[in-house]
Amino acid sequence: MIGVAIPAHNEEACLPDCLAALLRAAGHPGLAGEPVTACVVLDACDDASRAVVERHQRLFAASGCVLDYLEIAARQVGAARAAGARHLLARDARWLAFTDADTRVWPGWLAAQLGLDADVVCGSVAVDDWTPHAALASLVHCHFSASYQDRDGHRHIHGANLGVSAAAYQAAGGFANVTCHEDVLLVQALEKMGARFAWSAQPRVTTSARIDARARGGFGDTLKGWGEALLPAV
Repeated sequence: MIGVAIPAHNEEACLPDCLAALLRAAGHPGLAGEPVTACVVLDACDDASRAVVERHQRLFAASGCVLDYLEIAARQVGAARAAGARHLLARDARWLAFTDADTRVWPGWLAAQLGLDADVVCGSVAVDDWTPHAALASLVHCHFSASYQDRDGHRHIHGANLGVSAAAYQAAGGFANVTCHEDVLLVQALEKMGARFAWSAQPRVTTSARIDARARGGFGDTLKGWGEALLPAV
């Protein structure tokens, strides 16, 4: 089956949209009915994230999919992704897809990953709401549009849009228990072992431009840093 791991730290506001989008992707005809199991890793959550997942379990089951959750207290995105991957591998996943709780995957996301016939698929990200950056929203948006390569052949690495075969993931040693850049470290390990890569914009996701990032040093902090650098120009 296909496994999808989603780390979450206090994501009650974003999880409903994330899980609804994932459910649509799990039912895409391009998967030819192959079962999908998703695992939300609730990392040190003290909000209603677990309740959101429990409500969606019934929706997944009704569609022939499985939605599991784990509760950990690592407060570390690398550990959360690794825990999700272990759970899915134990359920015999042949393919591991990774996204984030503040991200909405497109309906063809999983089908596109598998259709690229690679060991590793590194996808790009899009942002549809820049308002968290307030007065700097238009500047940050323009900077992103000018510097980001949302096309096939890009070299961006995002934990919010990553897929890897179970065999390649295990051979590379999996995610490291680090607070950020766990996705970069995994990709570097996969490159060293000669895995077949697809750097593609075909598996589409839309992610958040929020500035209160859950993982320090990740995409949210990158965007926040751009805003701070552009501030003198306002």
